[in-house]
Amino acid sequence: MRETATAGGPARLIDDVADLAAATFSRATGAGLDPHEYRRVTDELTDPADWGRAFMRAARGHLARAEQAASDVSAGEHYRTAARWFHVATLGPNPERALAAREADAAMDRALRLLDPAARRIEGPGFTGRLRGEPGAPTVVVVPGLDSSKEEFDDLVTALLDRGLAVFAMDGPGQGALAAASTITPDYHEVVGRVLDALGTGRAGLVGLSLGGYYAAASAAREPRVAAAATVSGPFRLDWDALPPPVRDILVQRAGGEDAARRFARRVDLSDLAPRIACPLLVVDGGQDVIPGVTNGERLAELAPRGEYLLVPHGDHLLGNARPDWLPAVADRLAAQLR
Repeated sequence: MRETATAGGPARLIDDVADLAAATFSRATGAGLDPHEYRRVTDELTDPADWGRAFMRAARGHLARAEQAASDVSAGEHYRTAARWFHVATLGPNPERALAAREADAAMDRALRLLDPAARRIEGPGFTGRLRGEPGAPTVVVVPGLDSSKEEFDDLVTALLDRGLAVFAMDGPGQGALAAASTITPDYHEVVGRVLDALGTGRAGLVGLSLGGYYAAASAAREPRVAAAATVSGPFRLDWDALPPPVRDILVQRAGGEDAARRFARRVDLSDLAPRIACPLLVVDGGQDVIPGVTNGERLAELAPRGEYLLVPHGDHLLGNARPDWLPAVADRLAAQLR
């Protein structure tokens, strides 16, 4: 038996695979996994401890299909699907979590070599990522959250690319491909500054998801090159004492210890920073995203001078169950503002 924080509510006890699969379903399908394949894989599990192995086995099945594919397009699609499975393998019990994150990164690289050969890997101190889109197009940086990665939000990247934007999907400290060798930082705005330096842009958009929403808002307050921003399920404030144990456990793991995690949580508070956000800011929340100790973004939208609030009443955390209700609006808004 273990505890988990569900997408839409407080922590509860997970004592079978069905509960774990249900709790992760929206996030997994929001990340691009086929719901029928997801159910086939999770229906065969008998113990939550087998989560990582099962998801990595499914990912390797897609790697094998890619090697046998009759066209580069089919191979690229299978590599991309493998990347998604490897990433979701990191969201449940998995002693090989670091390996799964590396495999997700490598599989997406192989996918883009076939599907988008112009995509470029760009790395610097504390970050790695891929830049896609036409040279000279307005650029949006996509910032992942606490236990997410650049591979999780490929549908958002595609929506932005379809609107003529360039997109840099990144991993920062403690995230994705960098999680095993670094820890999360409340000073993420410094990383965003280095990203913008590396991209060579004097003007960019930011969209942050989950804890990445805090990172994006804090960066928009401190970095004058951010010309438009959006947050999705981002916390306005964290209260360590009220956080459910599973969230604390992830924070401890990603911060490198409980003391560091407590210090990090104390820094997650946008009360003073929100009024300093000069650019347009769209704040998106799901009405079913209620986790103790996490204050959602309505207050951020109220305090930011150009903030707007979009509440999707039936949306859960990351609104994987409500993609049409927010994703096109975020992509349209960023495209219009950056032009």
